[in-house]
Amino acid sequence: MEMPNPLLFFATFSLLLSTFHLKVIAVEQTSEVNLNSRILQDSIVQQVNENPKAGWKAALNPRFSDYTVNEFKHILGVKPTPKRELLGVPVVTHDRSLKLPTSFDARTAWPQCSTIGRILALSDRFCIQYGMNISLSVNDLLACCGFLCGSGCDGGYPISAWRYFKRSGVVTEECDPYFDDTGCSHPGCEPAYPTPKCVRKCVAGNLLWKQSKHYSVSAYRINSDPADIMAEVYNNGPVEVSFTVYEDFAHYKSGVYKHVTGGVMGGHAVKLIGWGTSDDGEDYWLLANQWNREWGDDGYFKIRRGTDECGIESEVVAGLPSNKNLVVEAADDMDTSKYASI
Repeated sequence: MEMPNPLLFFATFSLLLSTFHLKVIAVEQTSEVNLNSRILQDSIVQQVNENPKAGWKAALNPRFSDYTVNEFKHILGVKPTPKRELLGVPVVTHDRSLKLPTSFDARTAWPQCSTIGRILALSDRFCIQYGMNISLSVNDLLACCGFLCGSGCDGGYPISAWRYFKRSGVVTEECDPYFDDTGCSHPGCEPAYPTPKCVRKCVAGNLLWKQSKHYSVSAYRINSDPADIMAEVYNNGPVEVSFTVYEDFAHYKSGVYKHVTGGVMGGHAVKLIGWGTSDDGEDYWLLANQWNREWGDDGYFKIRRGTDECGIESEVVAGLPSNKNLVVEAADDMDTSKYASI
């Protein structure tokens, strides 16, 4: 299926969303791992760093210095989506004649979009299409979608979340703040705290909840062929992906990740923003995580491309934006004639 309309929207619901990656949860579980043991292990760091074929470096990341295995599993928000939720979801492919660069980074491709450079951005495609740097509230989706989206801080289903975007919209971060510039600032994203309550009232007194809402039109999956994923990102901006998280991933520091050791912890959703090839000739995807800049390569990581490493290419999600509530905001600065009704 070709997607002729270029008006595409992406939001990384990193703390709560799963993708449709059923095998993420279906594969082996953490049967042999003590849930009360520390997630960070010197033995894992040693095993990775002494493996000449690993392709990446491990470290005891400060982000998880006090985390148990159970607490680490709590922040992995991918849940298997019921099959009924996938019925009718379109799968998008792209024209193979498109000439793609050997390397790509959405942050440099769209430097005017400040959200791409942030680990926790939700609004890249609004900026890419409409020229608007706005941040949408994860808190709205997390707290207000309720059981229809999943289990709040304990994870959810992306299709249900996209339907919430279409049906109810999501307010701006200014209206309902959640994150800061370096990572999670709301207690709801830590294992010790419950899902925040839905208030439906802007923090800023001069903003109205309904007027702060932004909407999507639909959601779709991207064909798992790397060429389709690359074309989608190149043409339209970052996408959301999910993958299986093993124990060793908590120790990632730099390089091109591939699973070396450790059991399955669960599934995780992240933002794919580009690709390239390492000096060692390893093709990789470039992704933004939401585990603060203390983890990994300043909060980012690379993972092997072209082999569906940990299921990274199996379930890729993006969507279409609605211009509802955008015309009024943009009227003073932009030509509103471009906003055809969607």
